[in-house]
Amino acid sequence: MKSLLTVCLLVTFQLVRAQAPTSPSAGAIVSTPERMASLSVDEKAVLAVEKQRFDAQIKKDYAVLDRVLADDLIYTHSNANTDNKQSYIQSIREGKSKYDAISIEEQKVRVYGNTAVINGTCMIKAMNNGETINTHVKYTDVYVRNGSQWQMVAWQSIRLAK
Repeated sequence: MKSLLTVCLLVTFQLVRAQAPTSPSAGAIVSTPERMASLSVDEKAVLAVEKQRFDAQIKKDYAVLDRVLADDLIYTHSNANTDNKQSYIQSIREGKSKYDAISIEEQKVRVYGNTAVINGTCMIKAMNNGETINTHVKYTDVYVRNGSQWQMVAWQSIRLAK
């Protein structure tokens, strides 16, 4: 009975530990170069991919978008519309969504093994179906490591009050 209890406690400990961020700086809010310097290699890599994605949306760089967006992406816009990878890239290709600028204000990244979660705030200047939008959003997105490449599997944002 004691050995069964010991095994259960060890398994429980491992499960709890597996849910903890994998680096001491996990959860650090990134808004200054000093804070960036304290991040782990994985945290920096995820934020670099996030920056590449934002830049690719503006530049209409479909090769980058194809690489950094996972095939099973679920992209939930601040207006509650959703896209998958194909429909999201197609909306940019057709000009339904045209990003002029994305200004990152704050990001918090946490890495859990092969999964990373980013909580952030940004200003998006874009055209959506011919309508100019300047949207201040809070967002959460999730990246998963696929081999050596981090890919975004989920995005969800909400508009902030002006």
